[in-house]
Amino acid sequence: MLLFVLILALAFFSAAMSNYLIANPDYTQLDAYTWESEEFRNMELGPLVAQQEELDPQMIAALMVENDYDLTELSSLEFTSGPVMARKPEAYRKLTTAYETVVQDLKYFPIPDNLNEGGAEISYENCWMDTRTYGGERGHEGCDIMANGAERGYFPVISISDGVIEKIGWLEQGGWRIGIRSESGLYLYYAHLYSYAADWEEGDPIKAGTLLGYMGDSGYSAIPGTTGNFDVHLHLGLYIKTDHYDELSVNPYWLLKYLEKYRLEWAY
Repeated sequence: MLLFVLILALAFFSAAMSNYLIANPDYTQLDAYTWESEEFRNMELGPLVAQQEELDPQMIAALMVENDYDLTELSSLEFTSGPVMARKPEAYRKLTTAYETVVQDLKYFPIPDNLNEGGAEISYENCWMDTRTYGGERGHEGCDIMANGAERGYFPVISISDGVIEKIGWLEQGGWRIGIRSESGLYLYYAHLYSYAADWEEGDPIKAGTLLGYMGDSGYSAIPGTTGNFDVHLHLGLYIKTDHYDELSVNPYWLLKYLEKYRLEWAY
């Protein structure tokens, strides 16, 4: 009889804990290395968050924890950070800091809108981690903004943040590229350029809105200057430094959606 009671008690406890963990995912989905997880890197901010005038890292962290790191179907911005802060304060602060690194320095969409009527238009989709095969099969670590038939050199590419040029020059996969480190520590990678707008050097300071160069189709070759191996586009990559990775990519797609409202207007 006692054994039967113990079995019933264990079954009840197991069911109660399972229901609790389902209702409180922050216990199982938040730890010191959540910022290195696929869920974090996907940056599934969704349309409701992207519509906000500013991106609040505290809000994003709380909403992500409470909604299984996917805000694409979110209908309300209501959140409660208190419980998870009380349970896992260090992990939560670390996650919030990671979101802060990604979002706090973003100011402008990378391609200005064309004031001239009849000009070509850009487009982009969520191509994060699509398969790429040049140099071996791999996931696509960024978002491609397509020129939609416009010639190389047509679309200007501007810096979306303040920062410092960390890398510049030819890269086999990225062609003519420029890498900028923002003040928060985010690394912004602009690849496949047609040309640069100035004789940039590593260490040069850059202001958000500065013309970096022009969209092209350079790359996929060890020979500098190679073009024509794919359609004209800008590859934008975003990377953070974590405990275990010097460069860990995160998905720029919804961040670009957010920046659309801050698209500069130029005549070109």
